Amino acid sequence: MGAWQPLPEELPAEVRHFVEQLRLLKDRTGMSLVALGTRTAYSKSSWQRYLNASQPPPRQAVVALCRVAGVAGEETERFGVRWELAVRAWPREPVPPVPPVRVPAGGPVPGPVPGPGGEPAPGAEASVPAGHGVPAARAASAARGRDGYEEDPTLPWWDLLDEESSRQPGGPRAPRLLLYAALLAVVLLLAAVVGAVTLG
Repeated sequence: MGAWQPLPEELPAEVRHFVEQLRLLKDRTGMSLVALGTRTAYSKSSWQRYLNASQPPPRQAVVALCRVAGVAGEETERFGVRWELAVRAWPREPVPPVPPVRVPAGGPVPGPVPGPGGEPAPGAEASVPAGHGVPAARAASAARGRDGYEEDPTLPWWDLLDEESSRQPGGPRAPRLLLYAALLAVVLLLAAVVGAVTLG
């Protein structure tokens, strides 16, 4: 489709291969990034970051791109495997070290400001020295997972309907839709009969 900007030379091979495959898949759709954004619930700027290797895409974005491109089955699974390999190898920005809080030897440990009656004042927060507990940056990193990447679970509503119907014991929702269509036809028929009798 269009000419892509060159990928950074320092990218790991897994990331380079994955992004190149994503670009080919996007080109296969024949869509602009704006159109792709509306069809996948991920913005144009997000797709620009994903396709230029500035940021790893969430797994659901890859699944949505596969769906839009008409990819299914084994090929979608291959994209899932490529995504896993790429996310593990994706370069990460170093987390800046948290500076320690200096407390004078034998001095008080910073804590909440006591209010009347010796209880903490409303809205007062306890400050914990960096040496005690887990530093904020390390805690945030632990919350993201072992490989430092947090997957965005956001899905478009139409994908949620497909997943929900495939999990139900009856399988696809076609029988339910058929029942609703028949019920609607009966209601319309009754309305026509009542209207004909009333006017006729």
